[in-house]
Amino acid sequence: MENGTSSTGDAQLDQSVRQWLQYDKNPKTKSMVQDMVKEGNMEALKKCFSSRMEFGTAGLRAAMGPGISCMNDLTIIQTTQGFCCYLEQSIGNLKERGVVIGYDARAHPPSGGSSKRFASLAAAVFISRGVPVHLFSDITPTPFVPFTVSHLGLCAGIMVTASHNPKQDNGYKVYWENGAQIVTPHDKGISKAIVENLEPWPESWNTEEALKSTLLKDPYQDINTEYFKAIQKHCHHREINKKSEVKIVHTSVHGVGHTFVQSAFKAFDLRPPYAVEEQKDPDPEFPTVKYPNPEEGEGVLTLSFALAEKEGASVVLANDPDADRLAIAEKQESGRWRVFSGNELGALLGWWIFRCWREQNSDAAAVKNLYMLSSTVSSKILRAIALKEGFHFEETLTGFKWMGNRARDLLDQDKTVLFAFEEAIGYMCSPSVLDKDGVSAAAIAGEMISFLATKKLSLSQQLTTIYEEYGYHISKNSYFICHDQEVIRSLFERLRNYGGTKDSYPTECGRFAIDAVRDLTTGYDSNQPDKKAVLPTSSSSQMITFTFSNGGVATMRTSGTEPKIKYYTELCAPPGNSDVPHLKKELDDLVDAIIENFFEPDKNKLQPKPQ
Repeated sequence: MENGTSSTGDAQLDQSVRQWLQYDKNPKTKSMVQDMVKEGNMEALKKCFSSRMEFGTAGLRAAMGPGISCMNDLTIIQTTQGFCCYLEQSIGNLKERGVVIGYDARAHPPSGGSSKRFASLAAAVFISRGVPVHLFSDITPTPFVPFTVSHLGLCAGIMVTASHNPKQDNGYKVYWENGAQIVTPHDKGISKAIVENLEPWPESWNTEEALKSTLLKDPYQDINTEYFKAIQKHCHHREINKKSEVKIVHTSVHGVGHTFVQSAFKAFDLRPPYAVEEQKDPDPEFPTVKYPNPEEGEGVLTLSFALAEKEGASVVLANDPDADRLAIAEKQESGRWRVFSGNELGALLGWWIFRCWREQNSDAAAVKNLYMLSSTVSSKILRAIALKEGFHFEETLTGFKWMGNRARDLLDQDKTVLFAFEEAIGYMCSPSVLDKDGVSAAAIAGEMISFLATKKLSLSQQLTTIYEEYGYHISKNSYFICHDQEVIRSLFERLRNYGGTKDSYPTECGRFAIDAVRDLTTGYDSNQPDKKAVLPTSSSSQMITFTFSNGGVATMRTSGTEPKIKYYTELCAPPGNSDVPHLKKELDDLVDAIIENFFEPDKNKLQPKPQ
């Protein structure tokens, strides 16, 4: 390779680039790499070729562009070939049952990549091996893929989406035959199979032939009908919905949600929400927002608030771009908008879904068969409701892959799983989708809002009622940015060998006494008789939880996808303690102590979350 990479002696990089140029048939990414080679642009080549995207339990997520570290035609083909081989080894009747593939509206013109293009390449790979493919003919919300896996009894599902990531990113999310996201060891098996199948098979590029194949079906119409039929089981107040005068604004933040949320409201006989015109159509540029993530709160909702003021609406619902999450804001009497946290919405939806269930089930014993789930970094409010009402509450590791798989296990034992949530505005309100679903959650929230309006109650007032009855749960979550893995490692190691004593955790933090410690990196839990954690442990990620004697719980963990050390704190007060200002101050003081004593941001040069 003249004036290319070989002069640097970096043989591995050289080999990666040569192999790429031999395999890639996309003219845009191929010429991008040829230009880098011609210009001797080592920095760009290293960025694109030094390491292959890692296939984890969340599948893939990376920027679109050329090379093995990016999402592009070739890496999609390679990933799908590996996944297909792994399925062939794992599931005997793959060729009878097949797979489903969905996609969002993301696109990256410079590299010729788009979610739709990636989905059709993935379909071509499966079809070349005689596997039936249900490929959606148009964009869909992410929850439609797990729904289709369960509804049609398929072997697997793929959703091409980067959810609420920046516009240049894309992703490849994988569901197993049980309708939930994959968990270990499937990720390791798929990863190994990808590396063993890097050379594109003869038909993998042939999307034109694949799209004409008799093995290809379009599930769009059928699933659209069946999904909205399935979520109607969770509509309990149709008469109230029909009469409701409540005005609600909805934004899909330039993603896929608009049509589907309108249909969900229609399925519940709710008045259609006002759509934010500038954001309702899918647009891969996300022109009106800095980040297309409703978790970022007010910045993403500015246009929604303006429309609500204009129409006299009191509530705003927002989905993220692939419509698997839901944010809600409500106008307060002061005229200010309150954006609820994921934990507050978990409390409201959990209360509501249990209330509706209880109205329909008079048999007192039935509650013993009932389960709600949340992730370990989410609010413990469901635990408090479960204790008082007599149903079961279970905690899982962070992420819906764990809740989805646990829900599947419980359903297989004939248990009823009513609700699961995580603080990152993710809600599973129906067992027909074993993942977070912002479409069904929007309709169920719409019904709850309409019902509360008949009692002259706002969401904020109802939330206070829940806290008065089950105990205040006040949380404060944030993060620090740290790009140095060594700093992160030593920060957590210091907590494991506190005060210089090996395998010894802190017993206090400032003025706050610590009652218990659970370390899911090492598998230690001081609360268990054998000191072994019940939840699965993972040595590849950092996660320690401290329980304080004042009712506080704090978890510190690393993020799997971003250079962040996150913290999640909550103060759980018993029912009857409603001195909210005092509780808030106590939590603020606890957080300050954790930051000062455990994070040591100055010493570790940690950047705070940007305001």
